[in-house]
Amino acid sequence: MPVSENPPESPPESQPTIRVIAMPTDTNPAGDIFGGWLMSQMDLAAGTIAARVSKGRASTVSVEEIQFHRPVLVGDEVSLYAEMLKVGRTSMRLRVRAWRRARHQEETQQVTEAIFTFVALDDDARPRPVLREE
Repeated sequence: MPVSENPPESPPESQPTIRVIAMPTDTNPAGDIFGGWLMSQMDLAAGTIAARVSKGRASTVSVEEIQFHRPVLVGDEVSLYAEMLKVGRTSMRLRVRAWRRARHQEETQQVTEAIFTFVALDDDARPRPVLREE
């Protein structure tokens, strides 16, 4: 499932995986929020779901098809939605979408999306099977 060329009009109806406020310390010299800051928030959201699904430690192994649709501005509330796309023997593939809402407005806009792959790890940081519900 590739990322969308045309972002959806509204965010999912479910609760976001995480929500955060973009702060002045997260900006580049032009005053926009760093793409790297946003990507790290996306990684946190994906990691939250990966850890819950694998029932333990999980680590990012790749990020694919990241697309920045719109900038995030200081003060924006950023809501990140992570969804599991596929669970393999040791790996998990997740889509993460980020939406912005200006601090004093109700309108939301999708700003970024990407596909993250995580691998479940054992205590020695080696791949282990994803522990699934019986």
